[in-house]
Amino acid sequence: MAYASRILNHSKKLKDVSTLLRREHAASIRYFSSTNRAPPLSRKDASRARLGFSPVERMTKCSTDIVPVSISFATTRTTLSSTVGRPRLGQEFSCSMQSVRGFSSGSDLPPHQEIGMPSLSPTMTEAWTSILPLDQNLCPFGNIAKWLKKEGDRVAPGEVLCEVETDKATVEMECMEEGFLAKIVKAEGSKEIQVGEVIAITVEDEEDIGKFKDYTPSSTTDATPPKEEPAPPPPKEEKVEQASPPPEPKTSKPSPPPSGDRVFASPLARKLAEDNNVPLSSIKGTGPEGRIVKADIEDYLASGGKEATAKQSKVTDSKVPALDYVDIPHSQIRKVTASRLAFSKQTIPHYYLTVDACVDKLMGLRNQLNSFQEASGGKRISVNDLVVKAAALALRKVPQCNSSWTDDYIRQFKNVNINVAVQTENGLYVPVVKDADKKGLSTIGEEVRLLAQKAKENTLKPEDYEGGTFTVSNLGGPFGIKQFCAVVNPPQAAILAVGSAEKRVVPGNGPDEYNFASYMPVTLSCDHRVVDGAIGAEWLKAFKGYIENPESMLL
Repeated sequence: MAYASRILNHSKKLKDVSTLLRREHAASIRYFSSTNRAPPLSRKDASRARLGFSPVERMTKCSTDIVPVSISFATTRTTLSSTVGRPRLGQEFSCSMQSVRGFSSGSDLPPHQEIGMPSLSPTMTEAWTSILPLDQNLCPFGNIAKWLKKEGDRVAPGEVLCEVETDKATVEMECMEEGFLAKIVKAEGSKEIQVGEVIAITVEDEEDIGKFKDYTPSSTTDATPPKEEPAPPPPKEEKVEQASPPPEPKTSKPSPPPSGDRVFASPLARKLAEDNNVPLSSIKGTGPEGRIVKADIEDYLASGGKEATAKQSKVTDSKVPALDYVDIPHSQIRKVTASRLAFSKQTIPHYYLTVDACVDKLMGLRNQLNSFQEASGGKRISVNDLVVKAAALALRKVPQCNSSWTDDYIRQFKNVNINVAVQTENGLYVPVVKDADKKGLSTIGEEVRLLAQKAKENTLKPEDYEGGTFTVSNLGGPFGIKQFCAVVNPPQAAILAVGSAEKRVVPGNGPDEYNFASYMPVTLSCDHRVVDGAIGAEWLKAFKGYIENPESMLL
């Protein structure tokens, strides 16, 4: 009776699934017993059931699909899962969190919930394969950066359980049910945890915590056996062993080699021996008067002589002094950067346009604005802030460059969101300044500084780097690079590489007159599938106009 009442108690909590998942659509509950089935909730009843609840999910701002929840009395386990779709310019990002509720069939374990590794980044899900092919470096993994709750602590919906390190940022993972944290399966610092893999166990009653001290999730034990399947190779080895004996009858024909140190061999046999590093002195010739022929070399290689020569070469190579080196493991951001840039260069037809823009008026306007900023206590405006503003206005004037390629159409964005490349110790980040064409220079400067600081601290959230339509990479100001060509950041169609400004001698008005002026080279890398050469040149013309006449940016 106690066990039956416990099951009925859980059925009341699982009846309104929105209480567990805080989502917009309810799920159906089926197979509550082996004979009786409860009818699924209608959408009208489900919407009425969720009116009293407010969404708790802070890490996503999106709606959900219908979530199936099934309870099987025979298997004594229920799987709860939710899929969250984050709207994203050009692509859709799906975020999923899995939890498994177990019901003990005996007195060994009380009811509990297994919390799985959530999907908190676009590259942690299969949705990213619409842009990039599935790669070993882009497997859906996450790392546990820090646990904010300890075993035995009470947890409530909306409270942060732990910090999950994704490929691009460290994201907080919130609890979705009330209870107690019974066991931490994946300790702090655990790496490459697959999405859905159990990381913690929660229970409803505090006295049940001690029963999970030595608990091992069933999902981990179920995942290991399939790896022990490869058994077909052994029959192939038998065929290889049977194929080696045939050359032996030929070796019974050799005649004694001629006396003396000289080895007689045909030119073809000598060349074959040199190509395979085979010493002729170790081979008995079967040709006329003991001459070594091509067949002798081939028989020697087939009978295992190649392994002997390989061993000899290894011995000679070992004499070379070993190099001193250190192996640095790949970080998640490094794996993603490598895969995305390799994908970009292999699939996107790049071309490059370079122009020199005079920045004398730009520097003069910057000095005037900074004097106003200092007087009002504001932050100084950088040249990069002016470049971002000019690029955004040029995209508004030439919207063809503010586009993305798909197999069926070219998507042209109405929002002008500029990604700014930021180099950190962990790798390259590209946080985004959204609607840069509508913001002032001081606002752009403040956002860029804030995003750069968050990137260096590895605290960027998905909304800080998702949704960009164009990228600006500046190596001129911080590093003094004169000119370079950047790689297009997919799925975008163009990226601007900014070099350092330098003074040059330019002709004056008279025949013997000359002046000094500062010029900044910029290079536009374009996806030729989306941006034709004339369109790219038109965008550079508009950008150069804003840089050389910066007052027009204020209009």
